[in-house]
Amino acid sequence: MKLVANALACERNGRVVFSGLSFALAAGQYAELRGPNGSGKSSLLRLLAGLVPAAAGTVAAEPADGKALPQHCHYIGHHDALKNAMTVRENIAFWACMLGGTQDGDSLAAFKMQRLADDPVQLLSAGQRRRLSLSRLLAAPRPIWLLDEPMTALDVESQKTLAGIVDRHLAEGGIALAAIHGEGLRKPDHVITLKGAA
Repeated sequence: MKLVANALACERNGRVVFSGLSFALAAGQYAELRGPNGSGKSSLLRLLAGLVPAAAGTVAAEPADGKALPQHCHYIGHHDALKNAMTVRENIAFWACMLGGTQDGDSLAAFKMQRLADDPVQLLSAGQRRRLSLSRLLAAPRPIWLLDEPMTALDVESQKTLAGIVDRHLAEGGIALAAIHGEGLRKPDHVITLKGAA
């Protein structure tokens, strides 16, 4: 599988955030989005995830298989998208069901969340919430991972865990695209630099 973007443009609140953006990522490749705040990194990830429309250009997974691009993607944004009143186990089961996966506990164990499985999410620390959110990556198979500053709130051990999980995903033919400030998850195959509109 490849992720191919051609002459993409994005507008936010009537303002062009970026335009003329083209790139291609092949199976097994990891790319980093770099640029200052407001340059469009989050907007690009949301566009790829199908949450905002492109103002111009095209983006698709190739070869075409009849599925829309968002059906190939896991998107982990700034907000954890968790239900506070539900338990850790209930949250991951919900996402597994929504994404067409299975809830067998492995996704929680990977991020060392299984001991908290019966705790309500409202009691979790910021780092624990982030680990639970990232567990969605393993709750259902998706070939393209879109990660918006994925190491936010993670301790060093959890950062290493995430890096290892991304490495395995790439080794299995997946694609990962991450918006990064500071040190990245691994050495990138591509760096996509966004400067924002003038």
